[in-house]
Amino acid sequence: MNETKKMSVGEFKTHFSKVIEWVKSGKKVAVTFGKKKEVVGYFVPQEHEGEGKRQLGKLDGKATAVFNKDFKMTEEEFLG
Repeated sequence: MNETKKMSVGEFKTHFSKVIEWVKSGKKVAVTFGKKKEVVGYFVPQEHEGEGKRQLGKLDGKATAVFNKDFKMTEEEFLG
């Protein structure tokens, strides 16, 4: 089920509950924006392999990342 459905930001907002059901069933949703309907992002099913453990990409097995329980980041810093 590698079906991808394209929808505008407005359609995405209007049909968000339906989008959730599509994604839960294995479909991907491409969100488009503007007159050219350029894809600005995807809403995809969560991968379950390695659940609970984040992959470090190229550094996997070469480095580790540890966050203390008191670690905090503002939304501005996160989006920075």
